Amino acid sequence: MMTATQTISIPGLSAPGSIGIDAHGIPHIRAENEADLFFLQGFHAARDRLFQIDLWRKRGLGELAADFGPGFLEQDRASRLFVYRGDEEAEFAAYGPEAKATFTAFVNGINAFIGMTEKDPSLLPFEFGLVGTKPKRWEPLDVSRIRSHSLSRNVISEVLRCQVLGKADHRTDLLRRYLEPVVTPVVPEGLDPASIPLAALDMLKLSTASATLTKERLAATLADAPKWRSTTDLLEVVLDSQHTGSNNWAVHGSITETGHPILASDPHRLHGMPSLRMLVHLTCPGLDVIGAGEPCVPGITIGHNGTMAWALTIFYIDQEDLYVYETHPDDPDLYRYKGEWERMRVVEEKVPVKGNPDQVHKLKFTRHGPVVLEDGKAKRAYAVRTVWSDPGTAPYLGTHRLMRTKTLKDFRKQAETWGTPSCNFVYADKAGDVAWMPAGVNPIRPNWDGLLPVPGDGRYEWAGFRDSSKMPLIANPPSGFVYSANEMNMPADWDHQAHPMGYEWVEHARADRINEVLTAARPHTLGVSRALQTDVVSMPARRMAKLLAGLVSTDADATAALALFARWDHALTSTSGPGALYELWWSRHLKKALWKALAPADVHAFLVPGDVEGTFWTLENPDERFGANPKAARDALLLTSLAAAYRETVGLLGPDPKAWAWGKLHQAYFDHPLSAFLPAELAERYAIGPAPHAGANTTPMHTGYRGTDFRTMMGSSFRLVADLADLDRSVAMNTPGQSGDPESPHWRDLFDLWRTGDYVPLPYSAAAVDTALEKQTHCLPG
Repeated sequence: MMTATQTISIPGLSAPGSIGIDAHGIPHIRAENEADLFFLQGFHAARDRLFQIDLWRKRGLGELAADFGPGFLEQDRASRLFVYRGDEEAEFAAYGPEAKATFTAFVNGINAFIGMTEKDPSLLPFEFGLVGTKPKRWEPLDVSRIRSHSLSRNVISEVLRCQVLGKADHRTDLLRRYLEPVVTPVVPEGLDPASIPLAALDMLKLSTASATLTKERLAATLADAPKWRSTTDLLEVVLDSQHTGSNNWAVHGSITETGHPILASDPHRLHGMPSLRMLVHLTCPGLDVIGAGEPCVPGITIGHNGTMAWALTIFYIDQEDLYVYETHPDDPDLYRYKGEWERMRVVEEKVPVKGNPDQVHKLKFTRHGPVVLEDGKAKRAYAVRTVWSDPGTAPYLGTHRLMRTKTLKDFRKQAETWGTPSCNFVYADKAGDVAWMPAGVNPIRPNWDGLLPVPGDGRYEWAGFRDSSKMPLIANPPSGFVYSANEMNMPADWDHQAHPMGYEWVEHARADRINEVLTAARPHTLGVSRALQTDVVSMPARRMAKLLAGLVSTDADATAALALFARWDHALTSTSGPGALYELWWSRHLKKALWKALAPADVHAFLVPGDVEGTFWTLENPDERFGANPKAARDALLLTSLAAAYRETVGLLGPDPKAWAWGKLHQAYFDHPLSAFLPAELAERYAIGPAPHAGANTTPMHTGYRGTDFRTMMGSSFRLVADLADLDRSVAMNTPGQSGDPESPHWRDLFDLWRTGDYVPLPYSAAAVDTALEKQTHCLPG
């Protein structure tokens, strides 16, 4: 293969280096020292994803209004409430001795490319011209002081639980969010759940929301600014917090074909374009790592370093609390704390606003955290306490320590410093070790369970953080594998009372299927892991079959539906007719029928999208809420809702069930984030899909969808299967492509491979990389 080459000079580079791009858009960056390596990583991220990372930075630091006008003032306020405001040197030091130099080099690389665009505007991505903005230069601390793209938890659930408890009861709330271990939330003394307003979520939601660019929002005036206080639909936020997840596993060599471990990872998030993650290979003397990270962050988050491989999934430690304060009748900046009036810290920041005079944001903070809502009429204020505010808790930056380790002992030690998001790590190395360990900052709550907001009067205080060295570790187990899929996976003998983690997990469907396949596959091969990452067997559908077994109906539609299910293998393939019926029944009929039967109408909106385990627990254990004969009433509800779903499927897909297909409803589709500003022809050309898609949010191939139109909204954009026997045999996937440039061949080239469950090679050795390269940029000091 002929490699196209170019040579460029880059001011700030100290020695020659190179950025090679392989056939699938994966950059292989080589440098003579670490400073140049991370410099070139930043340079490449800017060259390929500048609009994406610039928007990420401005959103995270609260600088959107300067570019886009008053419609972003409230989002700027929200973001500024949650940026890191602590000691700068303590922050750098928390990520390791190399961190400050790494962050500095990375942003210098970004700024070097921005400097090039200033000299040659043709290098600037077209999106900047489309919305009339320019990229802003970065400071080293920008890498870590943005906290609001993390996935800590559970303030959103605390407030929604209050909405349900205020109108119903705990059993009803389990339909929204099941709890493990089984616990009944204790209402803190002095708290009235019904009094907690939904508006307490606005600032938190807004701080974590993406910067949605619409014509209406860009045209907003100062008078319009308050209407943009909440830009993200509540359902989308709940979906992100409740169904965001991941799979990972590590298989010991004792049960693999090669006698060496295999490690697999596929993290799940809301999809976007360009992809949230970027595959990258970083090589210099003393460091040679490959995998995926976020383009705005140096290093990699998941991957391998030639000796060991690691992966992460979300582990549901409760890392947030909402505090409720009584404020002074005559001075809203005073709140009651331990019988005294304590003054909030007020920070005034001047905020530039495009087309308008600068505005002043008055940001308020209590001893617990940023004030997210003030209710002058009720004389109340609400603040969020989160682990984000401590040094070393920027999302994913703990991998700067992890990616340098070579042994399980060292990896374990470095994982003890991990901050956010709290994670399950799986590990595998060439020495043959495999292991699972959770990590993350875990607040000590001496006198409450963390499931509801608490009064901020001093009675409910964190007593520091739990000792991370006491977290469990499973290494080289007799089963031959370790895995996680966001389920409640603490060891059976774990003392949850003495060392609680949290109570809100993702249900066990993906985990159960992973365990089933890993248990059965002998020997385990690279192909088994690939197939498992793209497996679409629905364990909930299997579980539902047991509830339907033996049921009969006088309704012809219910009878036809039962017959269709009886012949189904419970795989949600894109061509499955029963799969289409099942998912439509589950998402649009069954849960709603259950809520109608058991819950007051005014709480239904808060139960959406409905918890899988909570729904099954209620159906499998019918109680007096169903009436005098709970089982009969339950069965009638199943059949009636199933018949209704069958009729709707006929309306959507036609009268012949043989012509039904899940992929006719469930489709993958990506559109350019500025499609509303593009000519229709160009917007269509830059869009990717729609195309039939298999799976659902409960299958190992997570393809969570929007209930209104079944469009895939979340799941695995990135996949990795690492073969420790020969790392050049490792494979990966990133969708819809590696590039942020719609005119690049790597904008969309991975979409169909991803959608159909395929992979691309992930070459690692120098010889394999050299063979794979299609383009090579030789970088010289400027």
